[in-house]
This record gives sequence, structure tokens and C-alpha cells, in this order.
Amino acid sequence: MLVRLARTYLAPYKQLLVFVVLLQFVGTLGALYLPKLNADIIDKGVVTGDTGYIIRTGGVMLAVAFVQVLCSVGAVWFGARSAMGFGRDVRAAIFHRVGSFSQREVQDFGAPSLITRETNDVQQVQMLVLMSCTLMVMAPIMMVGGIFMAMHVDLGLSWLILVTVPVLAGAMALLITRMVPSFRLMQTRIDEVNRLLREQITGVRVVRAFVREERETERFAAANGELTDVATRAGRYLAAMFPVVMLVANVASVGVLWFGGHRVDAGEMQVGALTAYLAYLMQIVMAVMMGTFMMMMLPRATVCADRVMEVLDTETSVPRPTEPVTDLPLRGTLELDGVELTYPGADAPVLRDITFRAEPGQTVAVIGSTGAGKSTLVNLVPRLFDVTAGELRVDGVDVRRLAPERLWSVIGLIPQRAYLFSGTVRSNLMHGRPDATDEEMWAALEIAQAADFVREMPEGLDAPIAQGGTNVSGGQRQRLAIARAVVKRPEIYLFDDSFSALDLATDARLRAALKPVTREATVLIVAQRVSTIRDADVILVLEDGVVVDRGTHQELLAGSATYQEIVASQLSAEEAA
Repeated sequence: MLVRLARTYLAPYKQLLVFVVLLQFVGTLGALYLPKLNADIIDKGVVTGDTGYIIRTGGVMLAVAFVQVLCSVGAVWFGARSAMGFGRDVRAAIFHRVGSFSQREVQDFGAPSLITRETNDVQQVQMLVLMSCTLMVMAPIMMVGGIFMAMHVDLGLSWLILVTVPVLAGAMALLITRMVPSFRLMQTRIDEVNRLLREQITGVRVVRAFVREERETERFAAANGELTDVATRAGRYLAAMFPVVMLVANVASVGVLWFGGHRVDAGEMQVGALTAYLAYLMQIVMAVMMGTFMMMMLPRATVCADRVMEVLDTETSVPRPTEPVTDLPLRGTLELDGVELTYPGADAPVLRDITFRAEPGQTVAVIGSTGAGKSTLVNLVPRLFDVTAGELRVDGVDVRRLAPERLWSVIGLIPQRAYLFSGTVRSNLMHGRPDATDEEMWAALEIAQAADFVREMPEGLDAPIAQGGTNVSGGQRQRLAIARAVVKRPEIYLFDDSFSALDLATDARLRAALKPVTREATVLIVAQRVSTIRDADVILVLEDGVVVDRGTHQELLAGSATYQEIVASQLSAEEAA
């Protein structure tokens, strides 16, 4: 997965990566050439007392070192641009992929996991790409070049390299195989900590209301402890890597000095050559250390790449049509014909044989007990889920054939949990229609019974709204969400229990103000309160995913036992009549 991810999203940066390889190659050749020049200075300059040779060769060393520095700086610059661009592109790809997901895929992954994959996981892979450009390219060149140059300097000591490199590689391989499972488990533990933290911050008022601080602290401490244990276990292997490398390097250095000293004493090797050989051995060990550093990052980055590709490879269960329809033969009609919805792996469908038709100017209400499938029914219209049987048509066209943008342009959805984005009142209303004027926004606020409290805010339309609308009350949040839909002036309004946080008086005034606006639109209302839907043209009584009764308020009062039970639980006989 890591290779596929890198191949796909580094393709636009091939030219920059070629520059990185060339610059690293030239810079590494310079680093390999310096020990030879140093050996020449010792053997041909210091030993013979030739000061001119020392100065000339020293000047060449300075020039080589200057070129090496320039190449290293250039390689880091091009490598950083490639790595940062790669990270940006992968994050954008995940964002767009998640944006295409239906509610089903979002629930399968979970918001905390998607956030971790978008941020932490991409960052780990991005860091691997950056280190690859700066270290991974240099390491093999330095290792191969160092071995070649060391053998060129003195072939008699080459057996030390044949022993040192396999010992280092074997030790690193052993440690890395132990690290991979720990890193894989660590990412899962991070997901769990993020989930608990998000849950506790969001539900802090509930936690305090039920005096569950101690219990939630224990839950977080347990998850945090599990993450710490896994990270500590992985850290032990990481901590062992550099001591192992340094131990082998130092033992090898002692071996070079011991056996090389005997060769110098026997006249088989010069002092400068011994110095150069030791430098090349250190360069080989440094190459192994750089490779080790990369190997330390590789297991975690591999796990992260698997998690990223899992998101990118997931296809939405509500795919775009291959030949999307954009021209609609009708306007404002909503029709369900034998609609059924079954979740994957479920034993029974959530909705069965739902059939009705709503025309412009008509209000259809859906009522039923909790868990009857009311919200699920509403979510089918904007294709948050796709029907598994039957047809759902908007303006005469099956929603599965409609271009998603065209479908959403005719729908105004007010969800059960009203959500506001961080920004201002104005920016939230502009989600409904970006080109809405101030007059249109105030008109929508008046209809939604939100104008009064917005005027009381010092900044008016520019009053700040916190993420999720947490700085306003639940009723104010619902009214602003309704105003956002009204600004859009859609052909079909979908109210998913959107009046539940309003008092009865505000509910009545809001519905009265909506009538002129929705006179030429189709309205589908899901509600728990009978008072909210009693004036609807058609009321559907939903029970266990099936429409058991339908009719007006008076007709259902007369002939529907289920509706009568709902009414009796909320209204007196006189109010019901």
C-alpha cells in the first residue's frame, strides 16, 4: 500500500525527485572523494614534507566540500517541496473521498478515525517521503561507494566489511520485525483516545449532570494507558537500534585499527590509507545508520499508508450516475414507489413498501414511535442512503440517475440535529445561498422566528457562531438552521424533527410564517409532536418501517388506532378535536 500510495501521489513531482537523486549522487560522490584526498595529503604531503602539495590538495578538498554543501542544500529543498506537496495532495484526496461517502461509510470508519487518518497518518507518510529524499537516496549510494572505495584503498581488510554489514543488517531486521505489530496497534490506540476525547468534550454537560467525571476519567486513563504501553514497547525497540549500530561500528573501528596497524607495521599499508579506510568504514556505518533511521520510520508509515489507502479505496454506496440527468421534467414533486431499505448484514429491512406522492403546495407529515424509521425515510431523499428496492423520484427522475448537485439544488434539508458551522450568522446563512443579500437573510430570519435574538447580538448578522453552534441555545440553533434552508428557497423542504426544541407558541408562529413561503414548494415533515403536523395535507403513520395508516388529522383520529394512541399521549380529547 505504501508503494502504491507513493507511486500515485508522487507522480506529479517526478522532475523534482530526479533533481534530488542527481544532487544527492553528486554530493555523496564528493563525500566519498574527501577521505582519498585526505589520505593523499598524509602520504604524499605530510610524510614527504611537501607543503605545496598539502596546500593544493587542501584547496581541492575545500572546493569539493563546497560543492557537496550546495548539493545537499539543493537536495533538501527539492525533497521538501516534493514531500509537502505529496502530503497536501493526499490530504485533499482523503477530504474529497470522505465528502463523497454516504452516511453508511462515515459510520463504518467513525469520525475520530477519519480525522486521525487525515492528519496523523498522512503526516507519518509525508515524513517518510521527506526523509527518503534526504537520507534514503544518499544511504545506498554512500554504502556502495564506501565499500568500493574501501576495497580500492586496501583489499586485505575487506573481510571486516563483509562481517560488519550483514551483522548490522540482521540486527536491524530483527528489531524492525518486532516493531511493526506495535506500530499497527499504536494507530488503533490513537483512534480510541481521539474517540474518547471527542466524546467527552462533546458530552461534557451530560457527564457533569450525572456526576460521571470519575468514571470518564477512568475510561480515558485506561485508553491512554493502553496507548502508552504500546508506544513504550515500540520505543524500547527504537531505543535499542542506535546502541546496536554504535556497538557494531565501534567494534569494527577497533578491528580496522588493530589489523590495519599490523599491516602498516609490515609495510603492506600506508598510514594515510589506514586513515582513509577507517573513514570509509565510518561512512558505510553511517549509511547503515541512515538506513536504520529510515527503517525506524518505515513500519509506522507502512501501517499509516494502509489506513490511508483503506479510505481512498473505499467506494461510496451512493455512487454518481454514469450518465447523470440534469434536466427535470417536473418541478417540486417527490414520489416514493415501493421503497425498501435494508442495511448490509441486517436480517430485516428498516423500511418496507413505502409509497406516496407529494406535489408542490402539499405538506406530507410522517409520525411514529422512536425507531420507526422516520429520519431514515427523510435521509433517502438527498441520497444519504440509497434505496435497496423500489424507486424514489424527485421531479420525475429517480434520484440514482440525477446529478448529485442537481438533486441537492432542489432540496432544503433541516436535519434532526441542527448543525452550525464556525463563523458568523451571515456565513451560516450563506451556506443556503452564497449570493443572498442582507434583506433576504433578515427575511429568512423573520420567517424562522430568529430575527429577534439575532438583532439582540451586538454584531447582528456578523455575530460569531462557534463550531456546532454551541454558543447559542438548542432552539436558536434550530431556528438558524431553518433560516438557512429558507434562504435557499428550495423546491422541496425536508424537516427532520426540526421543531422539537421550540416551545409551542414559537412552533405555531414559525409554521404560520412558513406557509406563504412554501405555498409553491413540497414539504415533508418528520415530527414527534402532533401539534406540529396536525395541519398537514397527508399524515403517514410509520410503525416498524411500514406505513400502517395515512390520511388527514381528522381521518386518522377517526380510523387509526396507532395515531389515536399518539394523540392521546400528547393532547386532551378537546385539544385533539
